[in-house]
Amino acid sequence: MNLPNKLTLIRIILTPFYLAAMLIAFPYHYLVACLIFAVASVTDFLDGKIARKHNLVTDFGKLCDPLADKMLTTAALLAFMQQGYCNIWIVMVILTREFLVTSFRLVAASQGVVIAAGIWGKLKTVSQMVFSIFIMLALFAVDSLGLNFASLSLVSNILLGITAFLTAFSGIKYIVDGLKVIDFSK
Repeated sequence: MNLPNKLTLIRIILTPFYLAAMLIAFPYHYLVACLIFAVASVTDFLDGKIARKHNLVTDFGKLCDPLADKMLTTAALLAFMQQGYCNIWIVMVILTREFLVTSFRLVAASQGVVIAAGIWGKLKTVSQMVFSIFIMLALFAVDSLGLNFASLSLVSNILLGITAFLTAFSGIKYIVDGLKVIDFSK
């Protein structure tokens, strides 16, 4: 197994540890969760960069890299929703987009067509990761440092709402591009 695929597997393995750190209260658990999430996010940046630079792109990586991203970001959204920092409609929009794009990706792959991720999809992923880290740091500040951030839920929902907008927009763009290259009569 090459290094990019190992990094993808590390992200998959880190996801339940991240979720446990978010949901199980212990001293500095939000900071621990944030660090796990940040490390996992860095593996996302590195695996693709290394794979492309050293011509290590594999079918496993093409399938599992986006899956690992979805696992990590969905875990964050579910933790935020469970704790009251993410509206269920934000989760619904994001998950609907992910299921639709994954379905299009599978149909395209079955026809030997690759629909490349565009800039909007990358912005969506970066916004999910950066905003999630910000929210976790704010939760750490409130929980462990005693700072008062009364409107954290509002700020969190605004940031995640921006992510939901980028997610929906990138999904629409992906589907429009897919309609041009996928044969739906098969």
